[in-house]
Amino acid sequence: MKNPKSILITGASSGIGKALALKYAKEDVILFISGQNPERLAETARECEAKKAVIYSEIISVTAQKEMLHWIKLSDKKANLDLVIANAGIGLSFNADDDDIAEHTDQIFSVNLQGVFNTIHPAIDLMKSRGTGQIAIISSLAGYHGMPSAPAYSASKAAVKSYGEALRGLYKRYGIAVNVICPGFVKSRITDRNDFAMPFFMQADKAAQIIVKNLAKNKGKIAFPWQTNLVFSALTNLIPEWILEKLLSRMPDK
Repeated sequence: MKNPKSILITGASSGIGKALALKYAKEDVILFISGQNPERLAETARECEAKKAVIYSEIISVTAQKEMLHWIKLSDKKANLDLVIANAGIGLSFNADDDDIAEHTDQIFSVNLQGVFNTIHPAIDLMKSRGTGQIAIISSLAGYHGMPSAPAYSASKAAVKSYGEALRGLYKRYGIAVNVICPGFVKSRITDRNDFAMPFFMQADKAAQIIVKNLAKNKGKIAFPWQTNLVFSALTNLIPEWILEKLLSRMPDK
């Protein structure tokens, strides 16, 4: 949609989610935003209200399926949702010597995968009944190939990337646009914890500008910055697997 008027964004208390809320915030726009930190989410709400948007904020975890279903249905009753952005995600450090891989993976997947499902499935049902709407899923360039430094994170992002790509073709005939967003390193609470060099690091407001522009064009996959996208595409398509394994095994732990 070129000018969505009713927008729902998860994980809007910081990073890309907050930046997207601020980009869309203006007069005649209704924003439904969620997060888990009351102070940060309230700050996002205040900044959006200053731009004359109507704000409804909700402290909720995307892992809570029933609560998410209720919140999304209630939001849609207030104003038919034009655009739903499944943005909430986590990226936890993992140490193979000390951490339990099963527990770590369950925690990552509950937010980054099941949390996406809990956000987009109710929205798809509502939009399908109307024959219009747009779903945006935040994946990552880390989803292009499994990263030894972040196995659960890269796997979760690969899953939502593939799922979104499939849903785009499936629901096009129902009038629903599905877009997959694959950022590189963007300023967020996740990247704040990284203690290694992050090539082509981008501020969140610049990332949001790219996303908003390309969602308006209904671009199927929105991958940026182009330099990092080019590198990751080359890694997965051009470099032999045995060389790729050696390169990735030398990456610092996330």
